[in-house]
Amino acid sequence: MAHRERCLSALNRKQPDKVPIFELAIDKPIIRKLAKLLGISQGTNNKDDKSSGEMLETSQGSEYVELYCDVLEKIDLDAICYPFSLGLKEISQKKAKDKYGRIFNLSVYGEPLPAEPRVRNLSDAEKFNMASKLEPEDFSDLRLIVKRFGRDRAYFMPLTDPYKISWRTIGGMEHLLLNFRLNPKLVNRLIRISTDFILKAIDIAVDIGIDAFIMNGDFAGETGLLFSLKDYREFFKSVHIEIVEHVHQKGAMIVKHSDGNFWDLLDDWIEVGFDGIHPIQPQCMDIKKTKDYVNGKMAILGNIDCRNLLVFGSKEEVKRNVKETIEKAAPGGGYLISSSNSIHTGCKPENYIAMIEAAHKYGVYS
Repeated sequence: MAHRERCLSALNRKQPDKVPIFELAIDKPIIRKLAKLLGISQGTNNKDDKSSGEMLETSQGSEYVELYCDVLEKIDLDAICYPFSLGLKEISQKKAKDKYGRIFNLSVYGEPLPAEPRVRNLSDAEKFNMASKLEPEDFSDLRLIVKRFGRDRAYFMPLTDPYKISWRTIGGMEHLLLNFRLNPKLVNRLIRISTDFILKAIDIAVDIGIDAFIMNGDFAGETGLLFSLKDYREFFKSVHIEIVEHVHQKGAMIVKHSDGNFWDLLDDWIEVGFDGIHPIQPQCMDIKKTKDYVNGKMAILGNIDCRNLLVFGSKEEVKRNVKETIEKAAPGGGYLISSSNSIHTGCKPENYIAMIEAAHKYGVYS
């Protein structure tokens, strides 16, 4: 099977020839370290990167995109997952502003977090329109990637969940959660703004050639949901259905991403119609139990521990874990292997290579 066919088969809960290898994100410094390990030339722009992979929310330019593609081609991933740009630009050493006027604190250890609210009240929200500022030029890096690989690979694009767009816009998760009770009209307006933005992004991405979307936004911690199932159904379930139906009408597929123990949401997400779930965090969810429960209704992606194993483990431990995970999750198809979140700056690049080598070796269906 070709790479793209293999991925789409697994997302359709079928058994391909091999377990497809996917990754939500690989931080920019890790891409450079992988390139060095793999003997890939990095061109002239090889300065140290000050920010994490989440800063790929701004266009990186053709030289970096080519390096990214060189690395992914060398390790032979089946899918390419890459975001479109939010036009994030540094305005000081520790802050950046996106094209929508949202200001974020920067960190080398993780994603940019809201520095202040862009929308404070319903009046602000009525004047805030993200979809109107989204342009085809924001997808320029994705176009370069699709041009590079043609139809050989499956193309995934991250979408930020309406929940996460909303709390990033109002100044933080706690502000949004408080307004579930204090100002639900504001919450619903933010969700509508976010959903319209997502729908437009889907339209542009499908025209480029994106096959599948992965909708980021954590709904759970390790002990359970971040808010009640009742609140999920009141505020988010209907827009999730709207987004999923829109993706399917466009002929694409969509995966829901959430860290943590989202077990209580599984039935709802099956009803919503998500094609898959990611990343089945091993600290709080069992991948075999999850696979058995969804029973062909959704694909599952992920589970290779990027919090401890890929950071502190040995290559032998990584390979053993990959083999064990494939034995649990792969039978019958419907599984794409990846880390339990992303390949962040704390991961050892040698361990990630060991993970990929083991996936190639043990992921072949007999």
